[in-house]
Order: sequence, then C-alpha cells, then structure tokens
Amino acid sequence: MDYEKRLYMILYPNEALVASQLSPEMFARHYTAGSSRHYSGKVIFAELDSTFRNDYFKIDEIMKVVVPHEDGTPKATKFISSYRVLEHVDFSALRMLYITSQEGYCLGLAPGACDDDMKDHVALYAEISPMRMLVLSEMNKKDFGNYITDPQNNKSAPKQFFTQLDIDVVDFVNKFEQNPFEPSPIPELHPSTIRDGFYELKKYPAKHNKGLSLSSSLDNFSYKLIRNGFAFAGGGECLHYQFPDYKTIEKDHYKFWRTM
Repeated sequence: MDYEKRLYMILYPNEALVASQLSPEMFARHYTAGSSRHYSGKVIFAELDSTFRNDYFKIDEIMKVVVPHEDGTPKATKFISSYRVLEHVDFSALRMLYITSQEGYCLGLAPGACDDDMKDHVALYAEISPMRMLVLSEMNKKDFGNYITDPQNNKSAPKQFFTQLDIDVVDFVNKFEQNPFEPSPIPELHPSTIRDGFYELKKYPAKHNKGLSLSSSLDNFSYKLIRNGFAFAGGGECLHYQFPDYKTIEKDHYKFWRTM
C-alpha cells in the first residue's frame, strides 16, 4: 500500500520534527498508546506542509527511508531533528494543530489570526515550546507573543508556542484575600505566588510581565483550563489556533471531550 509521507512537528512533551506515514489520528494514538516509548500525558503536534524544506533539516535524506515495513504496515516515525526545531520552521508551512488527550484521542485546530483583544486586565500565559514558563502579563496575546520573541529581551526565543489560561486573576486574588484557604487554580503553584505576582505588577507601572514558575505544568491541568486556543509567535507574526466552544467539541468530538 502506498502511504502518504507526512511531516509532524511535536511541540509537547518534547520538541521534534518527525517524518511519518501515519495519519494525524494514528500518530496521536502511537505516542500515547501504541509506542514502546509510551508517554503518559498530553501530546501536542502540528502537521507541516509536506513540501516544507529548510537547510537546517535533512528532510529529503530522511524521507527516502520512510517506507512501509516488510509486513506492509506504515512507518510510524523517523526523527529528523530534536533540537531548535520551531525556530527553523516557517509559519507558512504550518497546517492543522492537534491536541491529544492521555487516552490518545485528538482534536484538530485550524490556523487563524491572533486576537489582540484583552478581556482581563491581567492574563496568565503558559509557554509551551521551547520555553515553558508561567507568566502573569498585562499584555494581550499578540503583544505578549512579540515580547517573548523579541531578541532584545533576555528571556526570549526566536519563536514561541504558548497559550492563555482561562483564569480570572483579579477575581482569584480577591477570593484569596478573603479566604487564605482558597485553592490555587494551577496545581503545584501556591496561591500566594499568583497574589504576590499580581501586586508586583500593580506596584511597578513600568513592569508588564511577571514570571510565576519555571514550568507551565501543562500535564497537571485539563485542556478545559485553556482559554480560546493556542498561538505561535515570532518575527512579528502571530498565528492563533482557535478552540471550538465546548458544546461543539462534545457534539462532534465526544471521545476527546470526555477525556480532555
């Protein structure tokens, strides 16, 4: 059987460029349930245009050996690179983004423009790849993306994949002030860390971002804590992958919804 050769960029839990003959759904299942290198947790990856090429990657060389096994089954994975992948991928090559539950069910998201609206006075962003910090910010998604990919910023990367968490920071701080036993909305992050970071931003008007944790703890909370979707930023560009509303996910992707 003649299988299509595909390019996948894994963004979480590791960063890698992989050639494969598996469909996105099969690729998701392979990493969460079907591989000898089984990973227990979320997997996020993007499919790239199969014609994408960059001299940093030996894509053509690897593609030659991406052939079915002797028994006719498709070649699952052939790693092309596992270092500095995202910064060498053109955003124009990005196709669908796939988020996968621990049980191997995935949801495909289509690309669109970044929304620069700021619904809250303070947002909580989770960097995913290559940096993985939790950051409290007064910036909208587009401006935050520019900030964390600005070469003049000493805590930046050429390109970054990140998301915003659906947490009303002001409301949480108010509740925590009234009740010191109010649980943190982020596992492994003490509620006082959120409160102190919020007050630091208010104390110093010139400061617009405050790191809360060196780990975004993506595996420790549900996809339901994600606000709107995911974003890529770099070189002044911002590409957003919008979440459908939860009723649509439940109706059209029930197995994923049940495990998200």
